[in-house]
Amino acid sequence: MEEQGIFIERILSNENMNRAYKQVKKNKGAAGIDGMECADLLSHLKVNGQQLRESIRNQSYKPMPVKRVEIPKADGSKRKLGIPTVTDRVVQQAAAQVLTPIYERKFHENSYGFRPGKSAQKAVLKAVEYMNEGYNWVVDIDLEKFFDTVEHDKLISVLNKEIKDGKILSLIRKFLVSGVMVGEQIEETEIGTPQGGNISPLLANILLNELDWELESRGLKFARYADDCIIFVKSEKAAARVMESVTKYIENVLRLKVNRGKSKIGRPTEIQYLGFAFYYQFQEKKYKIKVPQKSLDKVMKKVRKLTSRKWGVSNSYKAQKIAEVVRGWINYFKIGSILTATRRLDTVIRYRFRMCIWKHWKNPKTRYKNLVKLGVSKKNAKSAAGFHGYARVCRTETICYAMSNTRLKKFGLLSAEEYFCQTRC
Repeated sequence: MEEQGIFIERILSNENMNRAYKQVKKNKGAAGIDGMECADLLSHLKVNGQQLRESIRNQSYKPMPVKRVEIPKADGSKRKLGIPTVTDRVVQQAAAQVLTPIYERKFHENSYGFRPGKSAQKAVLKAVEYMNEGYNWVVDIDLEKFFDTVEHDKLISVLNKEIKDGKILSLIRKFLVSGVMVGEQIEETEIGTPQGGNISPLLANILLNELDWELESRGLKFARYADDCIIFVKSEKAAARVMESVTKYIENVLRLKVNRGKSKIGRPTEIQYLGFAFYYQFQEKKYKIKVPQKSLDKVMKKVRKLTSRKWGVSNSYKAQKIAEVVRGWINYFKIGSILTATRRLDTVIRYRFRMCIWKHWKNPKTRYKNLVKLGVSKKNAKSAAGFHGYARVCRTETICYAMSNTRLKKFGLLSAEEYFCQTRC
């Protein structure tokens, strides 16, 4: 337990506020409703920083409403994000920096979201570990619009178990009820915590930590990443019982909503978790991790867009952007069996990149000249240079020889397979 007033002074210390400013500056991000950019933050704080501190200390500080932004999701729906002003982000970050070390000692080890040393990949690895221990019935409980449905009083009561400083509890409530600007209208926020605020992930973990320890007290195996939680049991009957009882706890005690339409019970091969799928390796008699076809299709779509012949940028720039996408995709999915997927990705990337180069050479004369320069016989170069149709010619042996994988690599094109193998070593 902490004494009254200690938290606010920790938050307002020069060292903590400076660290918060640097983190907000590093994160960049869009301006809030006041239009102030991160680039203007330092000069603003130099003039108004002391006044900001005093307003927080005497409890007259009032956060501005967050700006509503809707981000399209893969299923066609939209995720609502709330963007606080950069000044309010500094205050939230400063508060989070003080609260995080205190709650890290309280969090369950199977909570993997927004925590130092934790990740989505580690949550998935824990999940497959339980599957291979014989807990091969999965209870997947979907929390409906979690960030939009958190009850403020419930969250504050959970915080009050550990935090006895009324000033910090008041400050957090002000973050929660600051409102949201939708278009030109300001709407009150009587429920929910804006997804996008610096302190929101921590508040989510604090509330859902109650669920973690409830599951622990029942002897259940689980993995949770933010509001994505799956539970593992050994029989279908036990899964049905857990689904019913845990749903009641979530709705009656935590006062959150469970989406019964999306919640489900199934075998590991029937569910997906954090973008990963699972399969059973009969030779080794164990479950393993793989990439769903949907995720592979998604990265393929991005690659096709980046290798569009209509995109009027240099091929070296295209290679750079392709590398960024491929590295990001592999870094996330590398814990799975994705070697075959990386080879398929390489085939598509190289084929389409050859078409980009072919178009860049423009006319038959230039194509002939470049092919000969790359070691193609004059006869084959002449035949290829007069070829009509990008797709057909770029699959020929002549073009594949001239624009070999080695030459494409020197050009700056990343090999997905090679990068995957490097990251796994």
